[in-house]
Amino acid sequence: MSHIRVLVVDDHVHAREAICDILSMDSSLEVIGVVTDGQQAIDFTEQWLPDLILMDIQMPIMYGLEATKRIKLMFPYVKIVMITVSDDVFHLLEALKCGAQGYLLKNLEPSMWLEYLHSIVTEEATLSREVAYQILKDVSLTEKKEPDVPLTIREKDILYGVAAGWTNKEIAQKYNISEYTVKNHLKNILQKLQVQNRVQLTRYALEQGLITDTHYSE
Repeated sequence: MSHIRVLVVDDHVHAREAICDILSMDSSLEVIGVVTDGQQAIDFTEQWLPDLILMDIQMPIMYGLEATKRIKLMFPYVKIVMITVSDDVFHLLEALKCGAQGYLLKNLEPSMWLEYLHSIVTEEATLSREVAYQILKDVSLTEKKEPDVPLTIREKDILYGVAAGWTNKEIAQKYNISEYTVKNHLKNILQKLQVQNRVQLTRYALEQGLITDTHYSE
């Protein structure tokens, strides 16, 4: 695998050191910069164009969410993962609205960090089940809407699985179909809804009220 050039953005020195230590465990992840606030992140990205940015949320001068929004407007292909000590659903939803591709808790095991970051780069990332369930509970009372382009029953099944944080293998086992079929359904769904990846698809499902905690628990 080619090197993934990473920018680390966090205003706490110990957090920065810990993040860099985790990344150093994987030779394919190359830290090309470390900055301490959102404005520095924007300036660095304009000059060096990292592949992946790990962005803290609470920082001085400019919060991570605002920096994420600005960076994604200028460089939509740069992938951004928010890093935080809080699993607050509001922060997760705001991060997705700002264009972030993912969300990592600082207290997760290093191996989970590395696996998740690789899945972000390959655009196969899913939300953790715990966070997905919290979101589903949070939006379960919202008004349900059908998408402008109707989905088939099977496509809705796939959508529910993605939004619940299931992998392709788990979705395939749930509905007794092959992983290849799941991937093809996903391609069709992404094209119909005009979204680019699983994270954006989950965001769409949440915003449209197409999922409930009943679907998650089935």
